[in-house]
Amino acid sequence: MATEKFESALKKLEEVVRRLEGGDLSLDDSLKAFEEGMKQVTFCTRKLNEAEKRVELLLKNKDGAFVKEPFRVDD
Repeated sequence: MATEKFESALKKLEEVVRRLEGGDLSLDDSLKAFEEGMKQVTFCTRKLNEAEKRVELLLKNKDGAFVKEPFRVDD
């Protein structure tokens, strides 16, 4: 999954959810699908966390100059 893109992992996750919600899978197939979905969730979460770290906000300080600051999420 190292070269996989976020978008393709998200599509795979959406497909797993559709299959699970369909209710036509056996218990064994449901567990396999769930495991695959969890792999995709982990990958997507990691990619989102990496992207969040890279996001920078461009702000103007008191002197009118632009400065870069790391992106922060306020709870």
